[in-house]
Amino acid sequence: MASLPTPPPDPQDDPAAYVGLTAEEAERQAGERGWTTVRTLQPGAMITMEFLVGRINFEVTDGRVTRSWKG
Repeated sequence: MASLPTPPPDPQDDPAAYVGLTAEEAERQAGERGWTTVRTLQPGAMITMEFLVGRINFEVTDGRVTRSWKG
């Protein structure tokens, strides 16, 4: 039986550092810092709760990131 693949680690980046940035700037910086997936959400949006390595989530209000988390 083949072994399970080991996913790459998340970038060593603090999600809180994105709070207050514009959505566009946060997405640009996240890509530069190695995040493979950036998910931008409206406050209260219904989302799936599966954890995806390499994904960063941004909750955006009035064009600015108000909350950010991994997975």
